[in-house]
Amino acid sequence: MLNHFFNIDQNLMQLSQKAEEKCKSSFERIEEVCAYNEAKVLAAFSKCKVSEVHFKGSTGYGYDDFGRETLDKVFAEVMRAEDALVRHNFVSGTHALSVALFGVLRSGDKLVSLTGKPYDTLEEVIGIRGEGNGSLKDFGVLYDQVDLNQSGQVDIEQVKKSVTGAKVAYIQRSRGYSLRPSLTIKKIGEIVNAVRSVEPNAIIMIDNCYGEFVEKAEPTQVGADLIIGSLIKNPGGAIAETGGYIAGRKDLITLCSYRLTCVGMGKEVGCTLNQSKPMFMGLFMAPSVVANALKTSVFALSLFDELGFEVFPRYDETRTDIIAAIKLGDAQKLVAFCEGIQKGSPVDSFVAPEPWDMPGYDSKVIMAAGTFTMGASIELSADAPLREPYAVWLQGGITYNTGKIGILCATQSMLDKGLLKI
Repeated sequence: MLNHFFNIDQNLMQLSQKAEEKCKSSFERIEEVCAYNEAKVLAAFSKCKVSEVHFKGSTGYGYDDFGRETLDKVFAEVMRAEDALVRHNFVSGTHALSVALFGVLRSGDKLVSLTGKPYDTLEEVIGIRGEGNGSLKDFGVLYDQVDLNQSGQVDIEQVKKSVTGAKVAYIQRSRGYSLRPSLTIKKIGEIVNAVRSVEPNAIIMIDNCYGEFVEKAEPTQVGADLIIGSLIKNPGGAIAETGGYIAGRKDLITLCSYRLTCVGMGKEVGCTLNQSKPMFMGLFMAPSVVANALKTSVFALSLFDELGFEVFPRYDETRTDIIAAIKLGDAQKLVAFCEGIQKGSPVDSFVAPEPWDMPGYDSKVIMAAGTFTMGASIELSADAPLREPYAVWLQGGITYNTGKIGILCATQSMLDKGLLKI
């Protein structure tokens, strides 16, 4: 049937059927989590009495914007947090993380990353790269990190030694541009307990990007003080056009809001323009869209496992984020894969992605993203820095069937260039 629309090699189609058959138990597990999270979100909407009046956007200062205030309450309820700050003017997940870090840290405070080196775009925010640019380091914030052990796991004993005196203990849930395992909610709880045993007053902050609604619980339910994410990833459900969120302790949310707007005004200002309805609707759709992204990911992992590539995680592992990493081994395969993802996308399918010097990264990056919202990685996308081990990081997929086609187009692109044999 696919060859009526897409020119997919018959041997590849047969292999894909075998790969998909192996995914059944994983798909069942994903659907069970999805049903739970859909019920959780629906209950939050009901409890917070969401009404059509909340979809109307405000202008100017945004005083008494009931939609903005109610959306914060719904997010807080869904994330099991005391409060939340959900705004369309967070330009990215990195921006939301930066606001949170600058919101709670002061000169002389110590920030410790417990999951090794943080994601590339945070390096300049912290001051690992660059000088005199207004980073945390420039403002006198001290930084340390606990490197992962040889198996890519968080070193709990080293965490206990390093967090003494820390104001913020920082955890990145997802793997980022690395091949280490993403952190389950259970594992995050273990890290939280380790921090609390040594430094009970430390603020535990989680980069929750790519992890929302993948499990039944969120990090706030195992002791995290703040969780942060992007609305053009999981919690925006492919409907939110921009934005991000910070959720957690009420006093910390207030400090973050002071950083986003200004001290004394915080959450009381900020117009919503015409963004309220897509943010509400995106959150409502998020569990279902995340499930489709996960199924797309599992299929890709199963298929490339069949093709003999090393994949992270395995297709049958229990998931805690939507990211899949496939170790392709060289730059040509990496570029061909991304070109195929672009061809199998609904937007700009005729465009060939090329590596470029993307702001915030220290290597050339190739990104395939034929998305309705620019850069929305809850939609099918693939990206990677052009450096060893030449792995591609794959995420998203609004619907499973179209996501699967994208994966097959990526594989076909490698076949067409003679980089793969079946």
